[in-house]
Amino acid sequence: MKKNYWIALYVSFLVVHLTGIYLDNEALKYFSKPLLVILLIAYFLLQTRIWNDSLKQWIITALFFSWVGDILLMFQEKDQIFFLLGLSSFLLSQIFYIKFFHSVRVRENIKSSILLFFIVVIYYAGLIFLLSPYLGKMKLPVQIYGIVISFMFLLALHMLFIKNKTAGRMMMNGALLFVLSDSILAINKFFQPFEMAGIIIML
Repeated sequence: MKKNYWIALYVSFLVVHLTGIYLDNEALKYFSKPLLVILLIAYFLLQTRIWNDSLKQWIITALFFSWVGDILLMFQEKDQIFFLLGLSSFLLSQIFYIKFFHSVRVRENIKSSILLFFIVVIYYAGLIFLLSPYLGKMKLPVQIYGIVISFMFLLALHMLFIKNKTAGRMMMNGALLFVLSDSILAINKFFQPFEMAGIIIML
């Protein structure tokens, strides 16, 4: 199938899912959400079918744990354990993204940036400072996840220095959207729920 077909298919299911969130329709949400990452995995495999690099496996594994995390978080309102399990699955996803970005950084011989490190630390510290009084028993899990995703984002920022500047910007932007989505999710869940949060998180 052509590239544009897959993008259109993905956008279609995304619209279905966003509609389910807006209408609070459980059937639409439960039907569409698991398919989103499945479509991403299928698209990635097709676009990289002639690419035999070991880096490919890290992305596939990361997407798989994101898929598992998405499914688990669908049931978090029924039992808090599903949020913790979903968080754990996404943490594993971040670890595989870290492996991917680190491998690219080493191959491209990119030196670590102290400036980028402090930017990420300041963002993490500010968000945790905001959330900490409201986390309760979830304080340690959220702090640990925050450290891991922050490290993933730090490595993703280093992708701006790879030779393929377009690819570097796309990877960094993807990681940034991941961080913003998770930050909004945490603010909505622990600090202050707000209207349309579910739609903004998914977008």
